[in-house]
Amino acid sequence: MLSEIFPFKFALDTTVIAGTSLWSLALYLGFPAVGEWVMQQLNRWFNFAERSLYTSAEEFERTKSVRESQNAFYASIFSIVPFLVIGGLCNYGVELSLGRSWAISMGILACMSCGVYELGRRDGQSGG
Repeated sequence: MLSEIFPFKFALDTTVIAGTSLWSLALYLGFPAVGEWVMQQLNRWFNFAERSLYTSAEEFERTKSVRESQNAFYASIFSIVPFLVIGGLCNYGVELSLGRSWAISMGILACMSCGVYELGRRDGQSGG
């Protein structure tokens, strides 16, 4: 299907994609403060960058709430990118050290461990 769209061939290794995704999910669950910080910084930057596009102060103030909501959505989507990069590096490190067969297994173990940690952290915050 992709060969019909693109005039060149490129290979997608599904093991690398799965391992990177699992590691990035584990890191996202394991470090929620970092994800929140990245999201806030991206939201702040999007709002600042969009302000420079408007020459009229009235038009800027009129559409401010809609744009801020849209920028918050984009920031939440793009906050995943650093975790994907670091997850790719973790997956690559596991493949180099333990071998290719362990990449997905270690990603699953990391996801389960970080998921249990996140559940415990939220339970501790709620006071229950």
